[in-house]
Amino acid sequence: MSNDNSQLVYSTDSGRIDQSQATEQVPQGDGVVRIKMERKGRKGKGAMVITGLGLDAKALKTLAGELKKKMGCGGAVKGFDIEIQGDDRDKLKVLLEKHQYKVKLAGG
Repeated sequence: MSNDNSQLVYSTDSGRIDQSQATEQVPQGDGVVRIKMERKGRKGKGAMVITGLGLDAKALKTLAGELKKKMGCGGAVKGFDIEIQGDDRDKLKVLLEKHQYKVKLAGG
């Protein structure tokens, strides 16, 4: 009955296990940040998804806040990706290149 996706939440020795202490490994990409446009599951409204940054959660949240302010739109951090509302990938590419990232526009 072993499952790789299971996590220990309570132990009779130490009591409740705090889930916030579990650290997730930051995925390391190939050094290229990709910006792709997604419309699926958004009722026709698009969002730009930035992948391959290789930053931890705190740094992602800071970068997302800065990008949202400069783009003048909303967005969110989901997993290790940043989602920015709208479709202005060229402006977003310039902003990320100012942060010394190598950026590619992915998808159609």
